[in-house]
Amino acid sequence: MDTAYETVETDVLVIGAGGAGLRGAIAAAESGCRVTVICKSLLGKAHTVMAEGGMAAALGNVAGQDSWEAHFADTMKGGKLLNNWRMAEIHAQEAPDRVLELERWGAVFDRTHSGLIHQRPFGAHTYPRLAHIGDRTGLELIRTLQDRLVHRQNVDVHMEVTVARLFASAGRIVGALAYRRADGGLLLYRARAVLLATGGAGRIYRVTSNSWECTGDGTALAYEVGAELQDCEMVQFHPTGMVWPAGVRGILVTEGVRGEGGVLRNKDGERFMERYDPERMELSSRDVVARAINSEVVAGRGTDHGGAYLDISHKSPDYIRRKLPSMYEQFLKLARVDITKGPMEVAPTIHYYMGGVRVDPETGATRVGGLFAAGEVTSGLHGANRLGGNSLTDLLVFGKRVGEAAAAHALQHGKAGAPRSPEVAEAIACLLGPLQRPEGESPYRLQAELQDLCSKYAPIIRDKPGLEEGLSRVADLAERSRTVGTGGPTGRVFNPGWHTAQDLRNMLVNAEALFRSALARKESRGAHTRSDYPNPDPSLATLNYVVSEGTEGMTVQGIGAEPIPDGLVSIINRSYEKYTPEETE
Repeated sequence: MDTAYETVETDVLVIGAGGAGLRGAIAAAESGCRVTVICKSLLGKAHTVMAEGGMAAALGNVAGQDSWEAHFADTMKGGKLLNNWRMAEIHAQEAPDRVLELERWGAVFDRTHSGLIHQRPFGAHTYPRLAHIGDRTGLELIRTLQDRLVHRQNVDVHMEVTVARLFASAGRIVGALAYRRADGGLLLYRARAVLLATGGAGRIYRVTSNSWECTGDGTALAYEVGAELQDCEMVQFHPTGMVWPAGVRGILVTEGVRGEGGVLRNKDGERFMERYDPERMELSSRDVVARAINSEVVAGRGTDHGGAYLDISHKSPDYIRRKLPSMYEQFLKLARVDITKGPMEVAPTIHYYMGGVRVDPETGATRVGGLFAAGEVTSGLHGANRLGGNSLTDLLVFGKRVGEAAAAHALQHGKAGAPRSPEVAEAIACLLGPLQRPEGESPYRLQAELQDLCSKYAPIIRDKPGLEEGLSRVADLAERSRTVGTGGPTGRVFNPGWHTAQDLRNMLVNAEALFRSALARKESRGAHTRSDYPNPDPSLATLNYVVSEGTEGMTVQGIGAEPIPDGLVSIINRSYEKYTPEETE
């Protein structure tokens, strides 16, 4: 077995090249550091490109009365006040500057008649707040950041590389082990700071809007090196994913359809959101709309394929093709449905992880020295439910902040430390293990079983028996994964079975954290709904469940959040006065 590896030294190692990773790399490079960016895929193909509807920022271009205070209040209310208030405050205050900065760097936004950046309405945002480029906003964000990055002289990009392990020494990060997906060559990175920007773990579910990269790599890497995770029970079901044909089930239907006036109806033609949120209707928060569609299906009022109808055909064909070009093409090509003439069939799909690595709100630092994180891989900003559009400005705001903090840490320390040789050898043996087991368990089969059990036992509506059964089955899969092979070929060159075996290891960590945290939170709050505890528990209103690795495995502990300052409480309370008690419970 060839265990030779190539050593790469850098100041700041950025793992992930989506919006948070690119913005963080730019910030670190502009701070004077040597930066190495690792892409699991190709540069420019990160999951961020699949974000469609827009980026939320209180620019006030369409609604002049909008403000950072209103944005902050909407974010906190959407998250059921489980958010880290300081992250929500920073995000609301700095989002406008980051959007305008992106425009200065070349992003081409849709415009108002007066030439300002246009902003569309979105679910649970009080005002039209989402700056957008049709329904291809994430693609424009990545294009702009990528162009900015590649013109930096002190940045290297390593594409199609997967990180398998992080290393720490004396409580401080020192590097990472990775491999090239194309030829299987091993890489040992030595770095003074590491910035995780690897996205979420939506692939642990069968029906998801997430791309193939989203296997929870960053959360697993952080957990195994000693960082804490938080809010892992909070998994967002986006209300509208494609339903039919079966091969495209789960592909995202942007909230921009509802933002541009789309309405939801059940099989009887009833606009059922009147039953669940008569004030905001289709523009209610994602958790409310997803549960509403699920309730209609359970009540027997769902569509033929187990969803609801989303209709925007009352708008003119030109308007639809101009505002929603991707949706028009997507349904026409994949489902043979012309959305200018008739409705789309949609149903909830796993979309976003509110939980993730626990970080300092100002800097994105973890409790492991030199390890930072930004974007969906982190927890805190979104609380129990993310509002649409907040993710893209999250990437920009905290990507910049965390990139600067990682650079500052790197510049404060000397030469990068070296991982211990026995730890490197053990990590290499673990990584190459599946290649030595041609008759081992199939990684494809284990991954499929994991996706099915998460879908079955941790769905939109959960209960104790189901969660306990799910946790038991995850433990069984983890045991079976010890003998996982590659499902066939044992060579390192373009071996998808080997890649899947590595992904599976990370997915199992995320699944266990999800089930343990969901069992611990004995209430319904935001995206976490339990039929055996259908109401919020006031005693858990400010409690975050934190996951860490103990001597006997994974542990979950409830930790009280820092109290929200009185001035910010007043901002939230004033905004509550606009809504009915049913909306604010």
